[in-house]
Amino acid sequence: MKKILFVALAAGVLLAGCSKNNNVAKTKFTVGHLNSTAHLLAFVAQEEGFFAEENLDATLTQFSSAGELASGLESGKLDAAFIGSVPSITFQSNNHDLTIFGGAMTNGHGYVIKSEYTGGKDGLGVQILKGRNVASVKNSVQDAELLLILSNEGIEVGEGPDKVNIVYFDSQKDAFNALHNSSIDAASVYSPYASLAKSQGYSVVYYCSEIPALKNQPCCRQVAPTKALAEKEETYKAFERALIKAYKFSQENHPKTIKDVKKYIDIDEGFIETEVYGGYSVSSPDPDKQGTVALKQTLVDLGYTTDYDINKLYNTKIYENALASLIKENPGDSVYADLKNHFDQYE
Repeated sequence: MKKILFVALAAGVLLAGCSKNNNVAKTKFTVGHLNSTAHLLAFVAQEEGFFAEENLDATLTQFSSAGELASGLESGKLDAAFIGSVPSITFQSNNHDLTIFGGAMTNGHGYVIKSEYTGGKDGLGVQILKGRNVASVKNSVQDAELLLILSNEGIEVGEGPDKVNIVYFDSQKDAFNALHNSSIDAASVYSPYASLAKSQGYSVVYYCSEIPALKNQPCCRQVAPTKALAEKEETYKAFERALIKAYKFSQENHPKTIKDVKKYIDIDEGFIETEVYGGYSVSSPDPDKQGTVALKQTLVDLGYTTDYDINKLYNTKIYENALASLIKENPGDSVYADLKNHFDQYE
């Protein structure tokens, strides 16, 4: 009888412990993203329960521009946001106290043009843009890359048969939709707009992944208020762990990843597969500090932004610690090991 009573008591303690763990209040965490397959790490982390596993009650909200995302961070409406590397750098150079602490995507953007100018051929390069009106977004990766390529090709910006006339819009969606106007000949794109454009009969001028000068170009970065990163380091570590788990999942389960992305970017699954797994981009949580610092210097040299000390606004420790903790829990995991090797090489 005593033995039965002891077992019953032990079971009661275990049940109480499980009940307590299940009822632990999760930390609310708000994440801002754009209408882009590039931000799939957040989508997968939410849909596969990785945020919940890390005790985060995450809310994902779509915004239309980098400026809106930065304002959301500074107003306290967002805890973290996926912001393009170029706007992240320009915001920092203009004294916005926002720190980059992780990555989201490398490459994944380019330009498209009406097929009447190309005969339906893709990959004709920026020379095809001469004398054309090109829709783009100021303070974006796409804009900076185009200016760099035009400079390298000796092509001036402006009106005229030998120049490229850039017409700026507030968001990528607006720039893309401007292709419906007779006055716009070409437009910038990021994923998934390139696939959408091709499905509508436009030609791809170039993907940045195909341009040697833009190889492995850091695109969207994880950004947060500098003060918040310092005060809530463990919360951001939990966020990073969830994204790293999402990356592993995306590498090992393509079909379910595509379905997870479709819940947020409602386009044909074939387009999602092309954008995510077609070789035009890589969605990784690695901070890629070396690449971003190099991009910052390129922007300074172009006169796109003023110089500043980016090291003060770049935090790689959160990612490093999050990855180390997952490797400790999962020794021998090849995906985590590859992430560690990449981080050691490019931190």
